[in-house]
Amino acid sequence: MTPRLTTAIWVQAFLRTCEVRGQFGAIVHKGAEEAGALYVVINHLDGTHDLLAPAPGAAYDDAGERRFIRDVPVPVAWGHISERMARRKKADPDLWLIEVEDRNGLAGLAVEE
Repeated sequence: MTPRLTTAIWVQAFLRTCEVRGQFGAIVHKGAEEAGALYVVINHLDGTHDLLAPAPGAAYDDAGERRFIRDVPVPVAWGHISERMARRKKADPDLWLIEVEDRNGLAGLAVEE
């Protein structure tokens, strides 16, 4: 079995990859270093945002990639995401929230439908 990266290391590597592609990314809320749940906001720079959440079940797929689902079916305003994540942080203060700017995509992340 392949050892998995801690959430902290995965976040740093992902943000570095975004930087190399010319996308700005930042940690909005830092969670548990080892295995905090990871949420990713994709800021489309037009007032809309996608929210990606951990997929149900295993955090990683068979290829070792993190699994995500869309937490909201369509892009929404930041206020909607902020309220949603505030409720989640009350239930799980160890979660991570990162934001990446990507006008046209999902910052290279695969999303399960």
